[in-house]
Amino acid sequence: MFDFLKRGRLVRRGLASRKTRRRRPRSELARNLEYAPYVKALIFAVFAGGLAFLVFSGQQPEPTKNFVIALLVLATAITQLWINQPRSFSRSSRILLVFGVILVQLAVTKVLLVICNSGNYQFLKPEMGGLITPYAFAPLVLSVLLGRQHGLYAAFFVSLWSSVLFGPIDAPLLVTSLISGFTAVSLTLQVRRRSKLIRAGFGVGLAIWLLSLTFGSIGPINWFFPMANDWGMIGLQSALAIGNGLLTATLVGGALPMLEHLFRITTDISWLEASDLNHPLLRRMTIEAPGTYHHSLVVANLAEAAAEAIGANATLCRVCSYFHDVGKLVKPEYFTENMSFERNPHDDLAPTMSALIIIAHVKEGVDLALKHKLNQRIIDIIQEHHGTSVVRYFYQRALQQHEDARAGGKIMKLREDDIPDVREESFRYSGPKPQTKESAIVSLADMVESASRSLEKPTPQKIESLVNDLIQERISDRQLDDCDLTLGELKIIAERFRFTLLMMLHTRIAYPKHGAKPTAPREETLRPDVMAVTRRPATAPPVSAA
Repeated sequence: MFDFLKRGRLVRRGLASRKTRRRRPRSELARNLEYAPYVKALIFAVFAGGLAFLVFSGQQPEPTKNFVIALLVLATAITQLWINQPRSFSRSSRILLVFGVILVQLAVTKVLLVICNSGNYQFLKPEMGGLITPYAFAPLVLSVLLGRQHGLYAAFFVSLWSSVLFGPIDAPLLVTSLISGFTAVSLTLQVRRRSKLIRAGFGVGLAIWLLSLTFGSIGPINWFFPMANDWGMIGLQSALAIGNGLLTATLVGGALPMLEHLFRITTDISWLEASDLNHPLLRRMTIEAPGTYHHSLVVANLAEAAAEAIGANATLCRVCSYFHDVGKLVKPEYFTENMSFERNPHDDLAPTMSALIIIAHVKEGVDLALKHKLNQRIIDIIQEHHGTSVVRYFYQRALQQHEDARAGGKIMKLREDDIPDVREESFRYSGPKPQTKESAIVSLADMVESASRSLEKPTPQKIESLVNDLIQERISDRQLDDCDLTLGELKIIAERFRFTLLMMLHTRIAYPKHGAKPTAPREETLRPDVMAVTRRPATAPPVSAA
């Protein structure tokens, strides 16, 4: 309260701003629950209790034996998750998602098979239970949300648990569940549109139909006397098998938005929806900072191409590239790509003040992103895309002014202590450094695209040298220490940058004017169309300074 009153007095005296910067909410309790071992133990205990309820409910022989088998499978599942997916195992929310979805599928399977075997419903006969079981629900959900490894994990273990819910191990149910789950995962390796989920559901339905036909769940079919078959019943059973896959995929598509919001996961489907250029911030950028808008589009192309080459999330890189420089909307005229051609506003500022304005666009970007409720990954990349690098142009300018001041001080016989030193920390971004592959790719693409604008008459050799030098500079400055990019991946990224820039900075023949005599094109007329713009102010810093 006293701080609030003190701030009010400073505002009234003109010594503080009324604006308060938004901050990301941090819940210490949520973080402790996310990584607490006892929460994981509680989730596993609840899952074991759910297995006990499913196994002991209903009339079946030797339920205790089946429950012991189910517990042994659970121990194996926990061990496999700990060994193969340590990141997911370390987070309670991921464990809850994996085992929660599996338990939902097991419960639905139990209910459907009990209803079919009860004989109380004329339409649902015992032989139809295997046709309407949602074999692919958990594999589909986890494959889309967490990746194919989690999808395969769910397909394997949900099949083992399903086979022991009704007494002796049901081999046809086990095989059908395994193959259906593997089919679902193989058809959802890269889901960027919801229509692909429906195609995957059709593939799963086709697999269920073929397996049901093989195990005799459809029919009986007399291949020698086709007229003796009940084709109406066969058609109904076939429709149930194929409709099973389609209905499962439809339910998964409807549940995905809720699960994404609940567990804070963003799928490629949501990233593709977020890439709409009609977002209010991007529309503002087209009007208030058109140079930054064009820069962001080019960075998006570079980052997406590089991410695809190394197997990173290309759609995430594209969307985050659109918004990575959104903080420049606060003072767009101070950035080279948006400067007017009459004057350079940095001419009236000290290098430290210019660097402060340039560096502030990161914090302003985070502020705008929080205001517009952008995805957390976008906010992280806005904050990380410059890491802790130096605003080199203004740092060198400050050093030069310092040397000039020292030289003038000697003439005026001033003490060196009266001339303030230039501290490199004043010209560094606050960070943090890029923490993920995608963040590092956007950071490198931003740097390479900015520097490439200063090339005159770009050639493949100049572009290759520029890209390699800039990446090597980031490595030497230890900006890539916190991400898990390898040297081999950096080499691939550099090659994709070189190829993409070469295609974008291609040369064009200067077309002759109407009625002029045709002349052979001279070398001076070959200018890249990206560079063919009105010149910037002579004192403007290079684009890479921002």
